[in-house]
Amino acid sequence: MKHIRNFSIIAHIDHGKSTLSDRLIQATDIVSDRDFKDQILDSMDIERERGITIKSQTVCLPYRAKTGQHYSLNLIDTPGHVDFSYEVSRALASCEGALLLIDASQGVEAQTLANMYLAMEHDLEIIPIINKIDLPSADVERVKAQIEEDLGLDPDTAILASAKEGIGIEEVLEGAVNLLPPPEGDPDAPLKALIFDSHYDPFRGTIVHFRVIDGKIRAGDTIRFMFNNATYRVEEVGIFRIVRVPRKELTAGEVGYMIAGIKTVSDTRCGDTVTLHSHPCDAPMSGFKETKPVVFSSIYPVASDAYEELAVAMEKLKLNDAALIYEKDSSVALGFGFRCGFLGLLHLEVVQERLEREYDLSLILTAPSVQYEITLNDGTTEIIDNPALYPDPTLIQNTREPYIRAAIIVPDRYMGAVMKLCLERRGINKNYQYLTNNRLEMIFEIPLAEVVYDFYDRLKSVTQGYGSFDYDIIDYRDTDLVKLDILINGDRVDALSQLVHRERSVMRGRRACEKLKEEIPRQMFKIAIQGAIGGKIISRATVSPFRKDVTAKCYGGDISRKRKLLEKQKKGKKRMKMVGQVEIPQSAFLSVLKSEGD
Repeated sequence: MKHIRNFSIIAHIDHGKSTLSDRLIQATDIVSDRDFKDQILDSMDIERERGITIKSQTVCLPYRAKTGQHYSLNLIDTPGHVDFSYEVSRALASCEGALLLIDASQGVEAQTLANMYLAMEHDLEIIPIINKIDLPSADVERVKAQIEEDLGLDPDTAILASAKEGIGIEEVLEGAVNLLPPPEGDPDAPLKALIFDSHYDPFRGTIVHFRVIDGKIRAGDTIRFMFNNATYRVEEVGIFRIVRVPRKELTAGEVGYMIAGIKTVSDTRCGDTVTLHSHPCDAPMSGFKETKPVVFSSIYPVASDAYEELAVAMEKLKLNDAALIYEKDSSVALGFGFRCGFLGLLHLEVVQERLEREYDLSLILTAPSVQYEITLNDGTTEIIDNPALYPDPTLIQNTREPYIRAAIIVPDRYMGAVMKLCLERRGINKNYQYLTNNRLEMIFEIPLAEVVYDFYDRLKSVTQGYGSFDYDIIDYRDTDLVKLDILINGDRVDALSQLVHRERSVMRGRRACEKLKEEIPRQMFKIAIQGAIGGKIISRATVSPFRKDVTAKCYGGDISRKRKLLEKQKKGKKRMKMVGQVEIPQSAFLSVLKSEGD
């Protein structure tokens, strides 16, 4: 065990985690140059296209240190986005150390701090690494000062590296061997292993990723999941070397995978403890704290007969994405679907895209909303995240919405722009402090509903990409909430309803009507698109009809002939409107979610 090191790479977005993983993999020669490709651990197409890591990935690197000793390094590459911080916390639970990457030109940013605190919660040894030292704008001394002031780490232990150029990779590997502690555990105790991830393979069933804490596991053992007491016989265990490499056994301190013919996807839970059926351990491990979704949206299949396929796809995706929470839902306009909870809008987009690509589904999403606490006149409290369940306003005593504490780190020249953006979003400025002579940390308390839409994109725009943002939910506060309905030809479309603050309702209603006017195709009759709060219409847009020129055959003569033909046409259109159905294209549902800037 003293020759095993388990560590993960953590950092803010775009500070070079995946590139450093690539160089470590190349340095240990587990992939031939012919098979190597950049961002080799980012296995999903969507990760490569967007240039972001979504899933944390594990790889076992064999390394011969300068002392001549052979080591086994289990490396976990983690995401940087705040929406995927749950992936990071799960990866850290199976490690003893962390490499904290800091960009030599950008310095310490919001997620750098947040990820360092996550690592500290797990009592991990942290090695700071200053990456991208080859950039013309790199300022190593300034970053070292930030490491000491902002992070409270020793800047002299920081390793200087450039993952892109391959500088300092040997020092990183030596640092992992010499500075990080080996795992603790008893190979002779009863088996105790922690599941930190899993994915579904159509040929082998569920493949479980786990870390052995105590004991040994080998093919042929009968294991038991302690969460639901399901038992299985192990077919294969092994380690990750980009591809799966089978082993005879895995012992305490090692990280690997297990295949046991698990067909029922729901048996596998992240954070569950695996033990031997015949010789179980005393008690399960504490596992991971449950995620709290902050954004809610309903997902429906475009074709109503694809509901069963969607149900199967959701179950398989949940296995690989533990932060996704869902339950059954139905809508008058769209039929059966699922009400889902996400950690943010990027998480929502990624789930939608993965369902469409990996499971070949066509989907419609409703407008995202957050959870509101509603106290009724009889004193009962309801938690509502779906506009369809919003009670009659006459029965409501008061409404409360979630607030977040947002920590925004920006260069001080953008202070005014950030202040304006946050105050527009009903934010309250709590305080600000200088981290260095030109970098500010600004603390705001903002309603979560105002952040959900496009706050992060706008923050990046007004700070020219230099602003970084991290948040946590603090409490619920009183708000003036209304339900905005969208009527098309006088019919309410429940999938387009939104819960909004009264001040923003007229603006949101106008914008929704304008967007729908662009998306809904013209018919032979006039289509009225209206925004309404209760019985009061607050906005309207009209889709003009196609119109045949019925007066073309009249030349000159009395105007009354033309008028008669036009009146006849008007009556026909009125009758058509009474029986005509308006088809709403899928793009119309999505257009309502987009902001003005898009």
